[in-house]
Parts: sequence; structure tokens; C-alpha cells
Amino acid sequence: MNFPDDLKYTRDHEWARVQGNRVTVGITDFAQDALGDVVYVELPEVGDVVKKGETFGVVESTKAVSDLFAPVSGKVVEVNAPLVDAPETVNEDPYEEGWMIVIESTDAKELAELLDGAAYRKFVEEEQE
Repeated sequence: MNFPDDLKYTRDHEWARVQGNRVTVGITDFAQDALGDVVYVELPEVGDVVKKGETFGVVESTKAVSDLFAPVSGKVVEVNAPLVDAPETVNEDPYEEGWMIVIESTDAKELAELLDGAAYRKFVEEEQE
């Protein structure tokens, strides 16, 4: 499993790339592997407001349908529209081309609550026991 150290993570298996107050969000390598082949992605619209811990979309695979949870609160300022026609990108490149949304964060304190790479790796290992 690949968990880049420059990202932050949630216990719901989303990753967050923090650049100032903009947070790019996707699902982790662990999540895409557990889901299997992703066949459908439903994402919010630009301008939608999301709240930390609440659902912002859905990812459907050959195995399951899973909700996507916002790692921070804020406004959606970008959506990876190509995922609608090529959802398999989430499996092929979850941390780069498979990103889902960019949120303009409204609460910097929420960023501090996210896990770093080492803590997420430990969380995943414990979850698999």
C-alpha cells in the first residue's frame, strides 16, 4: 500500500493534499484496493458547501457502493469532471489523476485533526487485524 507522507488522511480513507486553504481530496490506495474496480463516481458541483465528516459524493465499484466524506469544511472550488467518464482512474492513480474535489477550507483547526502518513498507516494495520 502506498501512503505518501506529504498528504493528510481520514479514518474514512480519504486523503487530503493541503496547499494554503485549498484542500485536494481523493480516496486512498487502501480504499481503492478494498473497493475493487471503480465503475462510477458521483461528485458535488463547484460552489457546493461541504461539512467535515459529511457525505460529499459516492464511489461505486464492482464490490460495493461507498459514501465519500469531506475531510474539512468549506466550499467546493474544483471538481475532477473527467472521473465521470473514466472512474477507473481512481484505481489507476488515486493520488494524482484520481483526485476528486478541491475544497476551500473555512476552518484551519480541522486540518490539524487529520492523520499524517505514519498515523494512517498504523490505523490501516490495526483495522486489518
